[in-house]
Amino acid sequence: MTQPQLSDKVRELIQKSRIVSFATWTNTHPPEAIELFQTADNEGRYLTDEDLQQIQLLAPATTALITVTQNLRDRVTEIVDEARNDVLAKFPDITQPGGGLYPAVRADACWRDFWHFLRCITYGITGQHTDYTSPEGLHYMQLLYKELQVPLDAMVVGLEGIKAASLKRIETEQQATLAPYFDHLIEQLKQFR
Repeated sequence: MTQPQLSDKVRELIQKSRIVSFATWTNTHPPEAIELFQTADNEGRYLTDEDLQQIQLLAPATTALITVTQNLRDRVTEIVDEARNDVLAKFPDITQPGGGLYPAVRADACWRDFWHFLRCITYGITGQHTDYTSPEGLHYMQLLYKELQVPLDAMVVGLEGIKAASLKRIETEQQATLAPYFDHLIEQLKQFR
């Protein structure tokens, strides 16, 4: 199956829809630590154990949740699978002809976004900043989702599924501390509607 060609406008929006920002972190993290986060984001990857060790050395006061980040990163596939199942249960026809995630390439892009959403959330958790998003990047993501006619209700259900699947893999006493990191992105996405 051939991939549909993306328009120049869509390609430009993809480049601009970088939803993470570390601009407000300068009071809590030295530049070297912020650079580790920025490099991981630039490369579209989760923080490695080596990154996390370096961050812990550079900003020890903000690294109490590193083991949570590692746990979520290491279980991302099962977390995304659960979120996908939530979406498919609530919107059973969404991947069928006429559905918002048809053809399969659209559904695959959605599930990939779930993977990246959790990646962004783990940056916030590691840095202990719930304000980990970029208003400008979110604006461009909203334009991108509008241009591609992404089913926003399904994306919000997916993010809520990511939250539920993640929190059940975290110690009960940490769940209230961690929920705001998920809620922040859920609320941002709800504003796209």
